[in-house]
Amino acid sequence: MGTLADHPTVKSFRARIAAGAVPKPPQILDAEWLRSVCLDAGADDVGFVSIDSADIAAQKPEILAAFPATQALISFICRMNRENIRAPARSIANVELHHTGEEINDVARRVVSALQDAGVRALNGAPTGFPMEADRWGADKMWVVSHKPVAVAAGLGRMGIHRNVIHPKFGSFILLGTVLVDAEVSAHGKPLDYNPCLSCKLCVAACPTGAIRPDGAFNFSACYTHNYREFMSGFGDWVETIAESQSAKDYRGKVSDAETVSMWQSLSFGANYKAAYCLAVCPAGEDVIGPFLADRKQFTQDVVEPLRAKEETIYVTPGSDAETYVPRHFPHKKIKRVANGLSRQTSIRAFLNGLPRVFQRGRAKDLNATYHFTFTGRENAQVTIVIANRTLRVADGHEGKPDLRMTADSETWLRFLRKEANLPWALLRRRIRIKGSPRLLLAFGRCFPS
Repeated sequence: MGTLADHPTVKSFRARIAAGAVPKPPQILDAEWLRSVCLDAGADDVGFVSIDSADIAAQKPEILAAFPATQALISFICRMNRENIRAPARSIANVELHHTGEEINDVARRVVSALQDAGVRALNGAPTGFPMEADRWGADKMWVVSHKPVAVAAGLGRMGIHRNVIHPKFGSFILLGTVLVDAEVSAHGKPLDYNPCLSCKLCVAACPTGAIRPDGAFNFSACYTHNYREFMSGFGDWVETIAESQSAKDYRGKVSDAETVSMWQSLSFGANYKAAYCLAVCPAGEDVIGPFLADRKQFTQDVVEPLRAKEETIYVTPGSDAETYVPRHFPHKKIKRVANGLSRQTSIRAFLNGLPRVFQRGRAKDLNATYHFTFTGRENAQVTIVIANRTLRVADGHEGKPDLRMTADSETWLRFLRKEANLPWALLRRRIRIKGSPRLLLAFGRCFPS
């Protein structure tokens, strides 16, 4: 039996090295060369960020977890066709979104291949959109790398009040990609010194759920419940509706034929975004802004009003701000009450991290209270939750004087959130104990419907 040195593959590789046929990876990549590689691969714009940039310090652990050798990041964009995204027919908009997402992944793969051929290790940092790491559902972020903060650090845009990156030229009509590279780059981008967002509030006017507020506040769960109805937990809610239905007739009483067909379509051809109107109406960006500046009233009539006038079903959680908002602002749109699963957490830490996503500031308008929560049993934690002036603050440990103290067995609390245990039972068995007015606990629950 021969040694490794005698193996034909080893001999061939060493011969190629001797002949200079194996590229030696450069220690520093020329930024202009790398930019050309990305543009030739199909990107519409590109920027570079050092792994040590302070602008992505919060993202560094997730980046290194994905690719420990990362020294620099390539952030790039592909632009979307504007009129397709603006179309009231969601089929047209969704095909554009999905196709551009596939293009992002194709570009990333071509860039990684080109770098690999040059002897540089690289990794497509994360698929755009989906699929994601589904085993993390309910416990942590499902995505591998956060594209938005990387794009902002690379100088490819700034976040608008609609929580999307706005490119200075292409506006909101872009999707983002990231490539992680095991090499330094000779020059890096830097954040834009201005925000392309015009503060025109057209995204506020167009959003059918009231998720975007004029003062810049954002209701995550309102957007998530409706726009992502046929993704993730919305799909889970649909499955549970099937499981709980006693017959086909009973199921049809809960889910219309059109909803069933739409879910089939999402499963077969790509999940259906229900809105994304905030992207459609955004006039920011040098290539986009012309018609808006020429005649704002006409732009609103042509782009915004068809989406506002669209008759459609808006999905809301019972007791949410969206449930109140839709009838007031869009009386011609039908609302349907559904569960979004955001409270169905698997750990206390996930529950605490998720509170800002489900907080309903409209329901908290008359509440000013400090809560001390103590969790025992499988998970131990002490936390202070302050709700005041329609804002939420969550802090580890007990701070200040509480208006209500609650001590709960962690597993019982999680079962209560999943609606597998009821509160009176838990109180009677002292699995949950409170000191203070029970009304404060009920008021707390009203701020977090799901």
